[in-house]
Amino acid sequence: MATDSISVTFAALADPTRRAILARLAEGDASVNELTEPFALTQPTISKHLKVLENAGLISLGRDAQRRPRRLAARPLREASEWIEAYRGYWEDGFARLDGYLSELQAKGKKDGPGE
Repeated sequence: MATDSISVTFAALADPTRRAILARLAEGDASVNELTEPFALTQPTISKHLKVLENAGLISLGRDAQRRPRRLAARPLREASEWIEAYRGYWEDGFARLDGYLSELQAKGKKDGPGE
């Protein structure tokens, strides 16, 4: 099992339900019941997803009188984003080469003319 924080973050983000929960929490804090509403899942199932997100440090548990809302914790997402950002140059270089190749094809097509 993954033990470094970025691996734990990506493992937690691998599930679409957990990503949807994070998207909801980006709008504001929510209780387990509020997080369960949009899903065709039971409260215990959502609670299991929340535990994975908590263990990854992606959400935290608050206290508001009797309510225990969950809130988004951005630090692990920032670390994942920084890791991905390191590969931006690779993709930009590839897209630049593709743009150059497409420009060459277009220039050749204009030079040869239609029907040739």
